[in-house]
Amino acid sequence: MVKRKVAALEKLDADFASLQYKIRRDPKSYKDDFIKQWEQYESQREIFLMAPTAATADSIESFHNIIDLIAHVADCYPEETTRFPDDLKLILNEHHTTLHPDLRDKIVGSLVLLRRKDVIDSASLLTTLFPILVSSPSKTLRELVFQKILSDMRNSNSKSINHPLNRTIQTVLYNLVTADRGSPRAIWAIKLTRELWKRQIWTDAKPVDIIKEACLADNEKVILGATRFFLGGDKEREELEDDSSDEEIDLSKIRHQIGINKKTKKQKKTYEKAVNKVRRDERKKSKPHPLNFSALHLLHDPQGFVEQLFSKHLQNTRSKLSLDTKLLVLQLITRLVGLHKLTMVALYSWFIKYLTPRQQSVTSILASLAQGAHNLVPPDALEPLIQKIANEFVSEAAAAEVAAAGLNSIREICARQPLAMSDTLLNDLVQYRKSKDKGVMMAAKGLVSLYREVGAELLQKKDRGKNATIALKNGLQHQQKFGEEKAGGIEGLDLLAKWKDEEKRRKRLEKGLPETPGSDEEDKDKDEENDSDSDGWEVDSNDDSSDSGDWINVEHSDDEAPALKKTKGDGSADSDDEDDPESTANQLERMQLLATTTILTPADLQKLQELRAAAAIEVAAGGSQRRKRPNAPEIRHTDDGLTAENIEAPAKLRKLTKEEKVALAKEGKPDREEHKSTQAIKKSKKEAAGKSTSNREKQRKKNFLMTLGKAKSKQKRSLVETRKVLRGHVERSTRGGRRRNFA
Repeated sequence: MVKRKVAALEKLDADFASLQYKIRRDPKSYKDDFIKQWEQYESQREIFLMAPTAATADSIESFHNIIDLIAHVADCYPEETTRFPDDLKLILNEHHTTLHPDLRDKIVGSLVLLRRKDVIDSASLLTTLFPILVSSPSKTLRELVFQKILSDMRNSNSKSINHPLNRTIQTVLYNLVTADRGSPRAIWAIKLTRELWKRQIWTDAKPVDIIKEACLADNEKVILGATRFFLGGDKEREELEDDSSDEEIDLSKIRHQIGINKKTKKQKKTYEKAVNKVRRDERKKSKPHPLNFSALHLLHDPQGFVEQLFSKHLQNTRSKLSLDTKLLVLQLITRLVGLHKLTMVALYSWFIKYLTPRQQSVTSILASLAQGAHNLVPPDALEPLIQKIANEFVSEAAAAEVAAAGLNSIREICARQPLAMSDTLLNDLVQYRKSKDKGVMMAAKGLVSLYREVGAELLQKKDRGKNATIALKNGLQHQQKFGEEKAGGIEGLDLLAKWKDEEKRRKRLEKGLPETPGSDEEDKDKDEENDSDSDGWEVDSNDDSSDSGDWINVEHSDDEAPALKKTKGDGSADSDDEDDPESTANQLERMQLLATTTILTPADLQKLQELRAAAAIEVAAGGSQRRKRPNAPEIRHTDDGLTAENIEAPAKLRKLTKEEKVALAKEGKPDREEHKSTQAIKKSKKEAAGKSTSNREKQRKKNFLMTLGKAKSKQKRSLVETRKVLRGHVERSTRGGRRRNFA
C-alpha cells in the first residue's frame, strides 16, 4: 500500500513537471490546461484555509505541488494569476506558525521566485518576509527568511544602488530598534545591517545610525551585537574584500585541461564562465574604488553618543550588564574619545577604582584607558591615573608581568599625552630599565626612548642620550605645550628630497665630476635637473623663484664632523648620519625648500608614491629602523584600537610553557598521526598522487620467496662463472652501462 502511494506521488510530480515544461514552451496552446489547474488551486486553497491544522499529508502534498506549478508559470498568465501573490502572503502571514514545514518553505520559495520573475517587487517581498523574521518561533524558518532577504538585497543592488529600496528597509530597521528598547527582536536588524555593511551594499551613514540606536538599547544581546559591529565591522569588510580579490582563475590551466581531455559541452561552459569572471574582475579593477569610510567616522554627533553610552551603561549603578559587555562598551567609548578627540573628563575619574592588579580583566581596562587619551585631554585629569598605575603595578614587590603591564600602559598613555608625566615619577620609572626581567626592562626602555623624542627635558642628563642632548642644546627639540599641534606637511617628502640628492650625486659621478658641485656649476646642474625631471612638462618660472629655489651648498668647517659624513659615498656613513640632529635639521631644511620653492611634476608625484610604498613595505617587514631601535613602540594606524595583548608583555619576552613550546614546534609542519621521517612523508605523498617508483624501490618491496631462487643460484656458481660476471660488470661500467656512451 505504501509503495503504491509513493509511486502515485512520483507519477503526479512527473506530470506536474511535464506540464510546467510544456506551458513554458507554448503558453497559448496549454492555456486550457492551466485554467484547470488554477481552478483546482482555488478549491484546494479554500479547503485549506477552512482548517489549516486538520489537513492531511496527501492534501498538503497536492497543495504543495500545485503552488510550485503556478509559481513557475505565473509570468506566462499575468491576468489569471493576479491574486496569486496576495494569497501566498495571506497564508504565510496568518498561518506560518501552524503550517507544515515543507509547505511553509515552498510558499517562501515561491514568493522569491515571483520576485525573480518581476511579478512582485522587492519592497513587497521584503515587507512580507521581515515581520515573519522577527516573530516566527521556528529557527529554521528564521534562517531561511534571513537568507532570502539578504540575497534579494544583494540582487537588487548588484547592477546599481537601489536607493528607494535601501531607504525603505533602513527605515523599517530603524523603527524596529527604536520602537521597543528592551525587545530582543532588534538583534535581527543588527545582523542584517552587519551583513549588508560587510558586503559593501550599505556604506553610508544611515546604517550607522541604526547600530547607534541599538547601542542605547536595554537588552544585553542587542547592546553586545551593536558594540561588536563598531569594533569589528570594518575589519570584517576588509577581510572579505581581500578574500574576494585573492580568487584568481588561471585561464591557461583550464585551456590546457580542455585540450588534453575529451571535449564536452560541460568543459566549454566551464571555460566560458571562467572567461566571464575574469572580464568582470577586470571591469571592477578599472572602476574607481569607493570611499569606504569607517563606521566610527560616519557617526553623527559622536560627543552626544559617547555621553549617552557612558551615563546609561557605565555610570548608571542600576545597569545589569555583565563585565564582558561593560568592557566592550568601555572599549567603544574610549575608541571614539581617542579617535574624535572628545572631551570626557568624568570618564577618567571613573577609571580610578578599577586600576588595581586584582581587578578582573585589568589589562583590557588599561588598554581602554590608553586609547581614550589624546593630546587635548587636560594633563590634570591623567596625572592621578598614571600615579595610581605606578603605585599599584610598578613596584619591587609586584610580579614581573604586573610591572611590565603597568609600564606599557603608562607608555601608551604618555605617547598620546606626554604632558601627563612628571619629572620625578619619570626618573623613578626609568630605573626599571636595569631590571633582570626582560619584559620589565624592555617596557622601561620603551618609556625612555619615547621621552627622548617628546620630552627630553624631563629626563636626567645621563638618560637623554647623545641625540636628544644635542637637539636640546641647539634648540631643535622642545616639549610641545598643551593644545599645540605640529605643522602638517606632505607625507614622504623627505624620501623624495633624499632620492633627488642621490640622483644628482649619481649623475655627477657618471660624468666623472666630484659629488658636491662648485658654485659655478650649481646653476647648470639646476637646469639639467629641471629638464630631466619634467618629462615634457613645462613650468614657467620668473627670476625670483629660480633664485630662491636653488640648492644651497653649505660650507662646513673642520669641527663639524657629522656634516662632513654626508659627502661620503659610504653607505655606513649615511646610516650613522640618520640619527644625527644636525643632519635632521639639514634634511628638514631641504624638505621645506622642496615643498615651498619647487613645483612637483607628475613624475615627482609618481616617484613619491613609489617611495612611500617601499618605505611602508620596509617598515612592515622589520627594516633597518626597527632593527636599530628595538625598543620603539609598535606602529599602528590611528583608527586601530589598543588591545590587552599590546599592554601585556609579548610572548617572546617571557618563558614559554610546555604546551606553547610544542605548539611552536608544530607550527609550519604537516599534520601527521604518527612520527615519520621526511623521506617517508614524501613517499606517502608520492603514492597518494599515484606516481610510479624506481626499480630499486620495487626490488625492495618484492616478496622474499621470489628472490630466494636467485640468491641460491649465486651460491652455486663456480669461480669461473663468478669471474665472468665480475668482468662483465667492470666492462659495462667502463663503457657507460648497457646503453654505452657514444663519443
